[in-house]
Amino acid sequence: MNRWTQLTLTCRAAQNEGIVKRRVDDERIIVDHSAVLADAFGRIQEEVHATLSDLPVDALTYRVDEDGNSIAWLVWHLTRVQDDHVAGVAGTEQVWTSAGWEERFGLPFPTSEIGYEQPASDVPLVTSSTDLLLGYYDAVHARTVEYLQTISATDLDAVVDESYDPPVTLGVRLISVVSDDLQHIGQAAYIRGVYERR
Repeated sequence: MNRWTQLTLTCRAAQNEGIVKRRVDDERIIVDHSAVLADAFGRIQEEVHATLSDLPVDALTYRVDEDGNSIAWLVWHLTRVQDDHVAGVAGTEQVWTSAGWEERFGLPFPTSEIGYEQPASDVPLVTSSTDLLLGYYDAVHARTVEYLQTISATDLDAVVDESYDPPVTLGVRLISVVSDDLQHIGQAAYIRGVYERR
């Protein structure tokens, strides 16, 4: 299959899922911004589930070396980042605290910690089960999709963080979360591969 055929099939699939729509009155294509973003976050969810599926308990905390991250740490971290950032732009309380996930995880970290710039010595402290990690991730994903359904295309241009130059818009913040999450779940999948090939 050449790349143009593949692109056509991808576009048709997107249209079938309601991401793109063709106007009746002309040939313009309308992209549903909320559906596109929900699709991106949905792909993260798929990879989180695939990486954790049937994973042995000891694989969750396996580290390639003493300074490396573990699968449990990476999934917890990417979920905390998504929870923190989405709640920040939505103006809501994080799922971490509002739904009791902080208590269920029982980690010895301050409530505000999301895994950013924490020392390598904190990594082995995240020994959470697959069910706990998936439960928290799915709760954050559901809240994310719920929020995406409330924003307009114009909202994506709104500045949400002026501490950067240039200031960060809502669209950029959401895409940065997608990028960060995909990097981390990719790292987790790689660690799983290393573990399985020992």
